Amino acid sequence: MAALGRPGYINLDRSAIFGEHDRSVEVMQSQANVVMDRLLELTNQSKDSSHAQVPWLDCARSYGLSEKFVGEYLRAHKVDPKDVYVSSKWGYTYVADWNVQLAKGEPHEVKDHSKDNFLKQLQETAEYLGEYVKLYQIHSATFESGILENIEAHKALAQCRAERGWAIGLSVSSPQQCDIIMQAMKLTVDGERLFDSVQCTYNVLEQRPHEALQEAHKAGLDIIIKEGLANGRALRHETVQKYAKEMGCEPDQLAIACILAQPFEPRVLSGAVTSDQLSSNWKALDVADKLRKDTALLSQIMEECKMDSEEYWKERSALAWN
Repeated sequence: MAALGRPGYINLDRSAIFGEHDRSVEVMQSQANVVMDRLLELTNQSKDSSHAQVPWLDCARSYGLSEKFVGEYLRAHKVDPKDVYVSSKWGYTYVADWNVQLAKGEPHEVKDHSKDNFLKQLQETAEYLGEYVKLYQIHSATFESGILENIEAHKALAQCRAERGWAIGLSVSSPQQCDIIMQAMKLTVDGERLFDSVQCTYNVLEQRPHEALQEAHKAGLDIIIKEGLANGRALRHETVQKYAKEMGCEPDQLAIACILAQPFEPRVLSGAVTSDQLSSNWKALDVADKLRKDTALLSQIMEECKMDSEEYWKERSALAWN
């Protein structure tokens, strides 16, 4: 919901889909509803297939009105909480006031990983999504934010899990993803591991977290991958386009399939903003089956696409909100 819950995001070519002007709350909510309609259709159709899926919607307090959009949609369609998996995140506050572009240097989100902010945003999430939440995550945990050392916040997170039954996770970004994951895996509260999952940026271009994700998977953490298409950059990569053509699939399907086929058994967030994009992304499940059988081809594609991690994040930080 990062790209559907608010008018601006850093994915490439958003104006080709949303246009330059009318991205009102009503327009964005309507588009979100269309994509959620398609998600429920696809998951319903998959029930008797080898790719049976439960619909998963990933929100955040800072994804504009994502929690409101999802909560209102699920209740309006009378979706049973047991039939859908909803995750959200706390730690950032959305401050762009529904604008796509801000004055130079002005942020769209402001980070605060304090215990007080957790308790505040927890109540806000519960109000919008309450009965549907299965997983609550620290949004973009970093060493600098202090969250990995904040024992009081850790206790509050563990209490949330105990009282609400929500799994607790963290999302990570930046070239330090690997180190943050490894440190987070060591955190415990009353002898119990704090985190149940990690949400990480990993794709055919940015592959540095591979070993850390392997370790997290072995330790029993659920692996969730965000930005699997590298905010659209993977779709333009010559290697992805070449192999997609050879395999008779679309670039998005190959890029997502390369992640799905990894040994750490990840869940991959689509990030689709149209029903056609979601339908295309869905077919990555079949492409991933082929790559699991041809590990040499998978390795070859990954090797030819791999970027230097520092360069990857440098390019990402230069992407404009649009």
